[in-house]
Amino acid sequence: MTPPSISIVLPTKNGAASLPALLDALARQRVDAPFEIVAVDSSSTDGTVELMRRRTDRLISIPADQFDHGLARNRGIQEATGELVVLLVQDAVPASDSWLSALITPLLADSRLAGTFARQQARPDAGALAHHYLAGWMAASDVPRTFSIDDVRAFEALDPRSRLDRCGFDNVCSCIRRTVWAAHPFRSTPIGEDLEWAREVLLSGYRLAYVPDAVVMHSHHRPATYELARTVLLHRRLYELFGLRTIPTLPRLARAIASSLRLHWRLERTARSLALAVAWPLGQYLGAVSAVRGWKPFRSRRV
Repeated sequence: MTPPSISIVLPTKNGAASLPALLDALARQRVDAPFEIVAVDSSSTDGTVELMRRRTDRLISIPADQFDHGLARNRGIQEATGELVVLLVQDAVPASDSWLSALITPLLADSRLAGTFARQQARPDAGALAHHYLAGWMAASDVPRTFSIDDVRAFEALDPRSRLDRCGFDNVCSCIRRTVWAAHPFRSTPIGEDLEWAREVLLSGYRLAYVPDAVVMHSHHRPATYELARTVLLHRRLYELFGLRTIPTLPRLARAIASSLRLHWRLERTARSLALAVAWPLGQYLGAVSAVRGWKPFRSRRV
């Protein structure tokens, strides 16, 4: 049987510092199928456009103020030709030359799989805080897992956190089946397009798979102001999609900040670490309460 063709769709913006390592890792992949690279760039000004023009098969440019996590990925997939579409972010670097093969293998074996997603490990230069929080993420486990929803009514009866757990997916590094995407494209959203898509395809009867043998190096060292804005957006979406409120009250917020301050002081005694101890719980509280109270969605061009 002839292996299916593969497209790698890569949204970019001012990624010249991290993209060479990613592109080099892609060039080293050992996989029994051809693949192309399609970049969707949001008005980069740091040399990213010139780099991607030289090293990709197709470069799509969009205005920065029109970037949308779902629609930008749709645009890249529309321009791609592969039957399997790998979605990457510009600072997720494959850890081995077998990464791509491992990511697509479950899709070749199971026609009911709509997509797979990879394991994430912290970058070698990441601090203790990044290692701690990434270790608790579902895409950091070394145990493979398949996600499915066999009974819609039973799924809806679950508590919000359990519904989220049943819809695991992460477009930091994923691979989706083009035929499924044609029926279920990503929705317009400021964040969380992967979780929304996962819920939709699972409720339609497909399965998803977490593939820990496909590993990317991915972690961040972003300022607390960015993390606050991102957390507000994410937790608003988690409430809209699953009804989840991780920090529902002001007393719970106070306790969460106090607990985070103790943890961050132990792990990484820096001003940024202590600012994050406030930003992350505050963002969780504000994100959910903004959805509950019907506040106008906050949009940040930085996230």
